[in-house]
Amino acid sequence: MHMKTFTLKGRGVLPGIAEGTAIVFPDSIAGNSGALGDTDGIVYEKGNVNYGMCIKNAILVVPCAKGSNGFSAHFKSAYIAGIRPAGWVATRMDGRLGVAVASMSIPTVSDFKTVDPVKLIKTGDFVRIDGATGEVTVTRQID
Repeated sequence: MHMKTFTLKGRGVLPGIAEGTAIVFPDSIAGNSGALGDTDGIVYEKGNVNYGMCIKNAILVVPCAKGSNGFSAHFKSAYIAGIRPAGWVATRMDGRLGVAVASMSIPTVSDFKTVDPVKLIKTGDFVRIDGATGEVTVTRQID
């Protein structure tokens, strides 16, 4: 078993270091009621590739937010219930995601200019983000 490590550079959005296993949402996750469990952090969005997974302690990798302005409220509710992601990696920042990030105050890197983290990071990769410098280090297990 071998490990492959690579680094991506984005814009640091919210300072801090976060580490965890990546959950990649190629089509993001909807911000409407029922998409994310407010008290258990489970993805309930029908058709989502991560249906049934829990966001707790994960690095969430998304292209941007999706759905209504309730996007941030559902993540904040899970956060209050003690189910919080470790950090966010977003291809681009938008207002809905910005509110979620700020209200949870967790490290975030976004606005990648030359690469798309959603296409390069895989669910299960170990990810370390530096929300101050914008550096994202990805370690992948290779058989």
